[in-house]
This record gives sequence, structure tokens and C-alpha cells, in this order.
Amino acid sequence: MNPPETFSQRAATWLTFGSAVSILFSIAASQILLALALVALLLSGAPLRLPRIKLPLALFLLGTLIAWAFSGNLTAGLPQIRKIYVFCELLVVFSALRDMALIRWLFLTWAAFGGIAAGWGLVQFAQKVQQARQLSGDRYSFYIGERITGFMSHWNTFSAQEMFALIMLGAFLFFAPGVRKRAVWIACAGLLALAVLLAETRAVWIATAVASLYLVWFWRRWLVLLVPVVIAIAFLASPAVIRERFTSLIHPQTVDSNEFRSVTRRTGLRMIEAHPWLGLGPEGPKYRFDEFIPEDVPHPRPEGWYGHLHNIYLQYAAERGIPTMLMMMWMLLQILYDFWRALRALPPGPSNRKFLLHGGIAIVLATMTEGLAEYNLGDSEVLTMFLVVVACGYLALEKDVAPE
Repeated sequence: MNPPETFSQRAATWLTFGSAVSILFSIAASQILLALALVALLLSGAPLRLPRIKLPLALFLLGTLIAWAFSGNLTAGLPQIRKIYVFCELLVVFSALRDMALIRWLFLTWAAFGGIAAGWGLVQFAQKVQQARQLSGDRYSFYIGERITGFMSHWNTFSAQEMFALIMLGAFLFFAPGVRKRAVWIACAGLLALAVLLAETRAVWIATAVASLYLVWFWRRWLVLLVPVVIAIAFLASPAVIRERFTSLIHPQTVDSNEFRSVTRRTGLRMIEAHPWLGLGPEGPKYRFDEFIPEDVPHPRPEGWYGHLHNIYLQYAAERGIPTMLMMMWMLLQILYDFWRALRALPPGPSNRKFLLHGGIAIVLATMTEGLAEYNLGDSEVLTMFLVVVACGYLALEKDVAPE
């Protein structure tokens, strides 16, 4: 029988819970609660734990520090060095949340908060549609430049957060036992999916589709056959601005990002070729982009944001060198391997461990897919949610976590 929890242990648990869920509406609140959770955890005397990915994670962070030290511009790289603090979320969640019922409620709270953010996003969408109707010019260009953001400052962050909440809610509905008020959570899933659709972030659309296919395949395999029908219905039932965004995947308009991403990709490859071992240093691609841009790129450049390379693999290799990028890849693949191996050992039937492991795999697949077209793990809000999912997935492997 376990000894009763001390005040510091209870405080660490609830501060960690607060940090993990408040990220959906305030990064400041989340990081303040993270600091308090760390202090409470240290005061409690409870063991500090990290999951099995601690070696590739440590090597990735060490590679980041080495690249920064040799970058020649320590001040420019400070934002990424400070971001190492965010990785403490993995530590506090894995150390403090040792109760499966509380972990279930964490992801249901994500769904609820994500649903509230989605509701506000729908209001924003209606306002923007109304504003677009008053324009005599290109309404599509107007909306693409001012998409819905929920409570976040950018639509990419909002889209990825809603996607993460939706994936984990889907895994819960498919694989968790004893799901109560299922109709309420299905309605919440519909709201989250609608927000992802209306935010018009195409990389998130594709990543959500990949994660959904994975979850549906292991839930009701035959339903995968209906996916083309669902996509067709979503396309036909969407407003005109959404249908145009769908078709822009193949036939981009001037304001779409296809052309400028080609420029960032080619430039990133030139950076990596010139500095393969240590990269340009954290944030280096942002400040040295003009040095490596191909000579045949027209002036003015295609419209887009050139502050990073819009690809986590290129970004990490260009910033920190190929070896450090490979440490990140090792970590992601290790997570997939560990979760899949644990899933195969579980007995048939619903379980909380199954929901966390399937959800964790789907989140990693979505992150890796979106990462082909976006620097998603460079966003502190997205990184925080990713680390929470990973920590909870590894908690499903722990025998001392309180029973379901």
C-alpha cells in the first residue's frame, strides 16, 4: 500500500495538471505553473523521472547547446536556448501524474478547452466572412492573410492545438473503457474538427487525415473505405473559401505558400551543405537567409514568411547540424517503437493504456507529417502539448501508475 501523499506532492500534481491544460489558452499561465510544479516536485522529495527517450533527448539538447556555442552569435540564438525550459514539461508530467483517472481528465479537459477555443474560432470565421463580403476585391486573399486563431496569436498554433485535442479525444472515444456522455464528447469532436477545417492550415489538414486513418484503422478497419466519401462531403459542404483552399494544394493561387516553400527548402539545403555538422546556430537561418538563397530566385521573392524553413527536419539540420537533427529523429522513432511494442503486449478490449498509446502514436505521426511543411515543434505551445502526450504515453508503460 502506497503512503499518503504529502501537501507538496499534491501541489506538484495539480500544478502540473494546470500547466498541461492551460497551454490551450495562455502560454504565460502554462509556463508559470510549470515553474511552480518544478518547485513543488523538488520540495516533495518525490523521485524525478524521465521516460526512455532521455538519451536521444539529452543528445539533442546537448547538440543544440554546442551549435549555439559555436554559432558566433550567442544573442541571436537565445530564444531557442530559453525554449529548453519547455522540455521540463516532460519531466513534471512523467514524475507527478501517476494516476490514470487524472490523466483521462487531462485529455478530456483538453477537449473541453479546445471546444471553447473552437467556438470562438467559429465566431471569428463568421466575422471574417462578413468583412470579406464588404470587399470588392479578392476575398480569398483577404481570408488567407487573416485566418482564425482562437485564443492564440497565429492560425498555425491554433490549428495544431485543435488537431492534438481532436486526436486524443478520438483515441479516447475509440479505445478507452467506460466512456460516459459519449454524445457530448462526439459533439465536441465535431466542433474541434470544424475548427481545424476552417483554420485552413493545409499541413494540419493532411496531418489530421494521417492520424485519423491510423486511429480508424485500428478501431474499425472497414471504415477506412469511407474516408474518400468523408473528404468529398467536407469539400462539397464547405464555404467557397475552403473549397479554394483545398484546390490550392494542386493549383495554388498567388497568395498560397507553395512557391515560397520551394525557396525556403532550397535555401535550407544550401545551408546544410555549407554547415553540415553544427549548422548556423539556433535561429541562424532567420538571420542568414539572404546569404544562402539561390541566385535564380526572382525579386521580389514569392510572398511568405522567411523567418524559418517551414520544415522541422531542414530547420534543425540547418540550425544545429545533421547529427543533432538525427538525435531528434531517433527520439521520435523511439517513441513510435516503444508505444507500438507496448500496444502489442496489451490484452484485447478497451483500456486507458490502449487509448494513451494509440493516441501517442497518432500524435507523433501527425507531428512528423505536419513537420514536412511547418516548423511545428519550434512553437512552444505545440511543443508543450506534444511533450504532455509523450509523457502520458510512457506513463501507460509504467506499472506503478494508479490503476484504471
